[in-house]
Amino acid sequence: MKLSKIIGAIDAEAVFFKDDCEIVHAYTGDLLSMVMKNAKSGSIWITVQNHLNIIAVAAMSGIKAIVLCEDMNFSNDVIEKAKEEGICLLKAKDDAYTVSGKIYTLGIR
Repeated sequence: MKLSKIIGAIDAEAVFFKDDCEIVHAYTGDLLSMVMKNAKSGSIWITVQNHLNIIAVAAMSGIKAIVLCEDMNFSNDVIEKAKEEGICLLKAKDDAYTVSGKIYTLGIR
């Protein structure tokens, strides 16, 4: 499913939008080692983590987009690193559980 469709469905704000990539998987979690183990290439990652390491994990795992939940803001250094790596950043007002449920109803597992 195209990222733009997911953004609309979860009522997210695009903080950095590189391209309308195809999302084939979703993963929710805050423990970086579990994300590296379980997220698939082409994933959208739902989290409340907001530090430079999330960009490194996303780049290594092939994650295309990160959703920061609970109306939190990405730091400037995270945004700049995401631009360098080409990883889309989204901001959602809902908690991770709610965002995950909305994405699940779209058929993304």
